[in-house]
Amino acid sequence: MGTKVAFKWSKKITPSQVVHLIKAERNVDKALAVFDSATAEYANGFRQDHSTFGVMISRLVSANKFGTAEDLLDRMKEEKCDIREDIFLSICRGYGRVHRPLDALRIFGKMKEFQCEPSQKSFITVFDILVEENQLKIALRFYRRMREVGVPTSVASLNILIKALCKNSGTMDSALHIFHEMPNRGFSPDSYTYGTLINGLCRFRKITEAHELFEEMKTRDCFPSVVTYSSLIHGLCHSKNINEAMGLLEDMKSNSIEPNVFTYSSLMDGLCKDGRSSEAMGLLQTMVSKRCKPNMITYSTLIHGLCREGKLQEAVEILDRMKLQGLQPDAGLYGKIIGCFCNINKFQEAANFLDEMVLGRIFPNRLTWTLHVRIYNKVVQGLCTKNDLGRAFQLYLSMRTRGISVEAVTFQTLMKSFCKTRDLHKASRIVDEMVIDGCIPEEGEWSTLLGAFWDQRMAQEAVELFEVELMSKLAESAIEIQDNAF
Repeated sequence: MGTKVAFKWSKKITPSQVVHLIKAERNVDKALAVFDSATAEYANGFRQDHSTFGVMISRLVSANKFGTAEDLLDRMKEEKCDIREDIFLSICRGYGRVHRPLDALRIFGKMKEFQCEPSQKSFITVFDILVEENQLKIALRFYRRMREVGVPTSVASLNILIKALCKNSGTMDSALHIFHEMPNRGFSPDSYTYGTLINGLCRFRKITEAHELFEEMKTRDCFPSVVTYSSLIHGLCHSKNINEAMGLLEDMKSNSIEPNVFTYSSLMDGLCKDGRSSEAMGLLQTMVSKRCKPNMITYSTLIHGLCREGKLQEAVEILDRMKLQGLQPDAGLYGKIIGCFCNINKFQEAANFLDEMVLGRIFPNRLTWTLHVRIYNKVVQGLCTKNDLGRAFQLYLSMRTRGISVEAVTFQTLMKSFCKTRDLHKASRIVDEMVIDGCIPEEGEWSTLLGAFWDQRMAQEAVELFEVELMSKLAESAIEIQDNAF
């Protein structure tokens, strides 16, 4: 099954010895080779048991080798090995981690087939996986099944049910109803219950109700976690209650709760949208000093906020800082900065960032494609107005190579600019490609091009006439010299 390795066992091999070696081996394939090597000792009386199978299956699940893990599960059944609940839960949690909730449900369904009766713990684990992965209809059917088979209700199961109901605005009231009924049924809501409800209320912009629950939980000796604080801060920022959100940040510090990257990013977003990017930059310094590493959302929030306030230099510095941290800016962020350079007529700098995108193989996606079409056209037009026609033409060629649509105005601007500089070869090429793209030049544009060709023709005829006159005068001079000589 695994990689074959030479392994010499002692005469008396024990399951605990095999478990120790499997755990000690960092490479999962080598760990499997150890397991297979131990299996080869069956002839000498050794047998794999629940512990050796369990640790090997756990290692395989951690490495996302689910097929091999399930093969071992089937082997346990064939060898009539004692199969316990924790092995099934290990595989279920693994499938939940990689967002395969239906496979988790399938494994749960196999438990009875292996004569393993699922306990309350198994039901709650699978119920939570289904809710976490937004399989809400299946989750609610599963909860009804739990009730039907007599799984006792608990605070844990009610918390998961509340979490499921908090995911849709239409069922939010049902979640609150269950919460209010809990004490009547002998269950006390805990910090997780309050946190789940506060998060749901904030998601659906019910900030007042969320704040009331937040104050209530503190009177019930339920202490808010960093997640609860962050949810409320995010909701307050979204509803433009920035100062109140900043007050909660101070409240966190006084209660020795360290803000996380989501907390800081939410506050920065609120500050930037309120035109307070300088304060947001101050928060960035604070989070870095607390060794809380900024992420893509943090940097994106700051760049958008700084660009909105026209602080382009600071935005570029944040972009550089982001790259130094090993994060690659996406096409949307580049587009924001390039657009700002265009707004202040710095088209050469804008073109530099477009080149940087190409070199970094950063391509616009479906959402940012339209923005980049507009930006490319704007930069080409701007370079023409700055008389940087060489750069404009190179960028135009890049557009055609990358399949970026060229607007009619861009074609017109390029053609007129090349006509002015008498580069009629490029001007006629632009017109040819304009027609190929189905963009027919207007009468005025044809007149400009024909006029340029006519001017060039007239100039050529004048040069030819001058050459004829010059040659004629030279011939007369030569005849006169010959006459004098004779």
